[in-house]
Amino acid sequence: MESVIYFSVLIAFLLTFLVTRRWIPKAMEIGLRGLDMNKPGKPEVAEMGGVCAVFGFITGVLFYVGIKTFYFQNLNYTETLAALCTILMMMAIGMMDDFLGWMKGLKQWQKPFLTLFAAMPMMVINAGHSTMNFPLIGTVDWGILYPLVIIPIGIVGASNSYNMLAGYNGLEAGMGIIILSTLGYIAFQLGETDAALLAFCMIGALLAFIYFNWYPAKVFPGDTLTYSVGALAACVAILGNMEKIGVILFIPYAIDLILPLRKGLDVEAFAKINDDGSLEQPYDKIYDITHLAIAVLKRAKTKVYERDVVLFVLGIETIIAVVMVCTYAH
Repeated sequence: MESVIYFSVLIAFLLTFLVTRRWIPKAMEIGLRGLDMNKPGKPEVAEMGGVCAVFGFITGVLFYVGIKTFYFQNLNYTETLAALCTILMMMAIGMMDDFLGWMKGLKQWQKPFLTLFAAMPMMVINAGHSTMNFPLIGTVDWGILYPLVIIPIGIVGASNSYNMLAGYNGLEAGMGIIILSTLGYIAFQLGETDAALLAFCMIGALLAFIYFNWYPAKVFPGDTLTYSVGALAACVAILGNMEKIGVILFIPYAIDLILPLRKGLDVEAFAKINDDGSLEQPYDKIYDITHLAIAVLKRAKTKVYERDVVLFVLGIETIIAVVMVCTYAH
């Protein structure tokens, strides 16, 4: 089965790469563009590239399911298909937000409400394991509360929080690669092959996508990708019985939610841009993880650029990921 996983990931990578390369000029041609807010002059960049990554991901997963069905005669893929349904619904919600426009998109309360429906495929099949181990408390069996409460909270929380820490070239895709690599590796070590396959296929798609999204970006992921990757991380954690690991990996997102609450969420993550492309804090106080990155980096170097901020945040997430792998992988 390992060779099948390798081919599935390769398919996800190649399709995403080829489709994204064609998507960029077509998106620019039809006016599907966004402003690169952290660069002088705010150049226009192709939008909604997340569609390409999700397309490659889904094709890779379906290849895996097809081989399991026709070659290995294994029909046990209900949870995998449920996860795909959740991702497709998340992609549709992201497309709605992207098409309606960045400033005139969905209202803040509408996003968690709509993403709640995307959690339904995982809820109705009672995916995952209802028992969870907690320090000091021990094992807790959530019973019916697991599919009705824990699963929707996890998927809605992960998808919406993942959508907040964004707006810098390569940040969203890079964070997805780190988080899903951690979850996928641990799931594989625990024998949760299907959960690992979901993570690895999206990693393949994101590795192809980040080639075009890295500084200076030629395409943006859009909410189409951020909702999908966040939800997928939750699905993988649920199917692999790794909820605690998923929560810890999302600590930067929890911080990124708390920081703007001090100003009633009425803030933006984008930095103040100097003429030479270097960045400054946009506010007197820190209201985003990226603002924190700029403040810390300014103590170490005279000029801070967008790539520095992204590498700083990815570095923090990598440290968390390494700790998780060392703690839980055997």
